Amino acid sequence: MDTILIVDDNQAVCSALALMLELQGFKTLSCFSPEAALSMLAEQEVSLVIQDMNFTQDTTSGEEGKRLFYDIRQQSPQLPIILLTAWTQLELAVELVKEGSADYMGKPWDDDKLLNSVNNLISLHALSQQNNQLSRSENQRMSAIKDADLCGIVFGSGAMQRCIDLALQIAKSDVSVLVTGPNGAGKDKLADIIHANSPLKDKPFIKVNIGALPMELLEAELFGAEAGAFTGANKTRIGRFEAADGGTLFLDEIGNLPLSGQVKLLRVLQTGEFERLGSHQTRKVKVRVISATNADLADDIASGRFREDLFYRLNVIELALPPLNQRQDDILPLVSHFIGRDFSLPKPTRQALLDYPWPGNVRELENACKRAVILASSPALKLADFGLRPLVAAQTLHHAQDMLGDASGASSSALESQHEPVAKSEPEKADIEQALAQHNGVIARVAKSLGLSRQALYRRMDKFGIDR
Repeated sequence: MDTILIVDDNQAVCSALALMLELQGFKTLSCFSPEAALSMLAEQEVSLVIQDMNFTQDTTSGEEGKRLFYDIRQQSPQLPIILLTAWTQLELAVELVKEGSADYMGKPWDDDKLLNSVNNLISLHALSQQNNQLSRSENQRMSAIKDADLCGIVFGSGAMQRCIDLALQIAKSDVSVLVTGPNGAGKDKLADIIHANSPLKDKPFIKVNIGALPMELLEAELFGAEAGAFTGANKTRIGRFEAADGGTLFLDEIGNLPLSGQVKLLRVLQTGEFERLGSHQTRKVKVRVISATNADLADDIASGRFREDLFYRLNVIELALPPLNQRQDDILPLVSHFIGRDFSLPKPTRQALLDYPWPGNVRELENACKRAVILASSPALKLADFGLRPLVAAQTLHHAQDMLGDASGASSSALESQHEPVAKSEPEKADIEQALAQHNGVIARVAKSLGLSRQALYRRMDKFGIDR
């Protein structure tokens, strides 16, 4: 409810205005002198002031009201003010309106005109306050980005900007963060930004790619091992948790951690305690964990491959990074960064790079740019210099099939049968069966390994008579 302050030395005027305004749903405050008005404004949140121009009997100059007006302006520069006077002075009215008075009316006032002015001014004031708040928030955001360590990240898309904003916000706390997104999209770069802008930025930052380590060495790598704990363990080694003590540990491809390792990881997250392999001595660390995955952990939980309690420990906050083909405004800035100033992109090349689906994301883009720089015959790079895989037709086909959906399955089948020879990577029945066996039937992983969406994979399984 908006509050209106009425300032008039005539109590009857205050009562009449208060009654009219309260019948319209406003809250009112009344006072009878400039001093009381300024004191009340210092203590109360007010949306608008209606003030008289003369407060001493037989005074008609308006000087008292003028002083009050400027005092209010100094105290609350944006507050709308309606001036009322029985002695209308055009020159004074013009002066104060120029200085920011919202309206100037004579007594007796017209109720409808006054109410219309009140409603309009309060609405405009609220909108102005909202815009000012948005502007302050944007300025604070831009200031935070300006002062932040972005670890050399290159981007141009709104989607990436939102990810970075969230990463900077997350960085201030010490909660666990799960970064999700496809391989090669830049999840490790977001982890770098979180650590670099956290209170732990001067502490250790240890990275572990779980997917790149043999299963039998994972636990030793994470938790350490005593000499003789396993074949080849000739000396005591500390694990990554010990190395990261007091700092941050980044666990990439967390979905590949075996169940035995998940149990130990859950314990460390809950208590900070663990034992090295081959030791009964309990050790304690304090580590912030950032993890990342390209897997659908919900599917892994449903199939028993990932612990649900661990998921919720890791996923206090999720930072979802879209694939590069959903951040199209990032493509050309990244290309310019990777090829450097000695090379240029003619318009046809630029458009072709924008149209390419980049299934390997930023990693594929970087490698393609390195190839182009090495093999280019001139500074003006051609599309052929980038050596891109012939996936545009296949990706267009898959996108069209997904848009058609299950409701138009017959049309999708017709489209597939008509165009499938164009897609060189089109999987056969044996390919699908092999992928299903390799990934233990987890549809999300099978689809990803074959370069298909889930819907497209299901259609092919139905087509080949493969049991879902």
